[in-house]
Amino acid sequence: RGEAVTISLDTFLYYTGTLLWALMIFVALGHIIYQKRSSGSMIGWMLFIFFVPVVAAPLYFLIGIRKRKSDHAKSDINLERFKAYERYELQADNHALVSILKQNGIGYPTKGNDFSLITDPSEAYEAMMIHIEKAQKTIELQTYVFVDDAMTRKMIDALTKRAKEGVKVRLLLDLVGSFGCYVKRGCFAPLIEAGGEVQFFVPILKHRFQSYINLRNHRKIYLFDRRVVLSGGMNLADEYMGPSDGTKRWDDIMYRIEGPAVARFFYVFYNDWTYAGGKPLEAFDATDEVFEGDSVVHVVPSGPDIPKDPLYEALLNAVYSAKERIWIATPYFIPDESLLKALIIARHKGVDVTLITPAHSDHLLTDLIRSSYMRELQENGIGVRLYRGEMLHAKAILVDCVGAMIGSLNIDNRSLFLNYEIVSFVYSEALIGMLEEWMTSLIARSDTGLPHLSKVREALENVMKVFAPLA
Repeated sequence: RGEAVTISLDTFLYYTGTLLWALMIFVALGHIIYQKRSSGSMIGWMLFIFFVPVVAAPLYFLIGIRKRKSDHAKSDINLERFKAYERYELQADNHALVSILKQNGIGYPTKGNDFSLITDPSEAYEAMMIHIEKAQKTIELQTYVFVDDAMTRKMIDALTKRAKEGVKVRLLLDLVGSFGCYVKRGCFAPLIEAGGEVQFFVPILKHRFQSYINLRNHRKIYLFDRRVVLSGGMNLADEYMGPSDGTKRWDDIMYRIEGPAVARFFYVFYNDWTYAGGKPLEAFDATDEVFEGDSVVHVVPSGPDIPKDPLYEALLNAVYSAKERIWIATPYFIPDESLLKALIIARHKGVDVTLITPAHSDHLLTDLIRSSYMRELQENGIGVRLYRGEMLHAKAILVDCVGAMIGSLNIDNRSLFLNYEIVSFVYSEALIGMLEEWMTSLIARSDTGLPHLSKVREALENVMKVFAPLA
């Protein structure tokens, strides 16, 4: 005789939830194996899911996937198809780095650029305010961090004034880096009322289930009339730049370009702005003006909107090609195994490899994870310089006496493989001299090598290294 079987709602929900969670873990593990990623990243995520499955599985889908394709995906950036100022392209196909970047859709570098370096936060602020005041048609600013503080209020006032005078003013801010202003947008009210536009990359509800907070837009692009660009590592907040009023600010760099390379920055801004939901922009106006600057500049974006990893390939090539020196300034140092090995091989070839990084960054966990990598460099004769001034936020690499890479890229897994970034490879004798002088001043204010630590601390650092791909 059959008997009715009843299941309580709590029991049903328990078993259903358990089944769904098990399915999520299975799919996550399958995706980790399917997706093309480094073995270190695979092992890190698998261990994380094995030890903390309840947390790790959903976290993987939130922050663990890098190159995404979907109906709502951001269109790829292909600078090779952007032909503004084509007559200034330097078609150096026999140059390894140029060949690598061209094969990946980045195109050729451009000659005729005026390039200058700004290492003082007050000078950076003055440059921003001067260019805001001088702009005649457009002011287009893109940054990762925007904080509502004393400095940015002055900047908003200046931008509002220009908007009222008919200049098209556009702000593009990353949602995560500028989250405080995303939640509370009152600071932009005067600018918007004056006709300015403010967009966030990417609004949480723009594409439901497609807004991945881990894919952060870390680019800094400050365009004025699309003829001058300021870029580098400085965000828009008082800790990065501001008037000379005695405020202690982070040590960072910004650079200014006037010339054909500026068009490439505009193309990247246009692509980001459109994806963030901004109104269509006017087409780029390539004039017949003659550019006579002495700097060759190769603008290189990276991130989920670049099909492969040309910037990473170019960086590896630069390290392997170096003959005299590789000086690296970075706030965060968590390289993958290939880059770490390349630096060690360069040192074994007799190249002067020097890493300049803050003694203590603004991320305690990052400092703990980086230590084992830095010790490995030190054990192989590489100079590790721990900067003891204010937080060092600058990102620059000096290679021989030939060129330099400056921009938003940190030497860590997030910048190398997740974030939207942009850098400039620059070939200029004047820049090499300025950058060498600046880096030498940093070294003079740095301690040499890591302090001796206990075996327990070293063991902890080595364990944390397993989770470096997640940092």
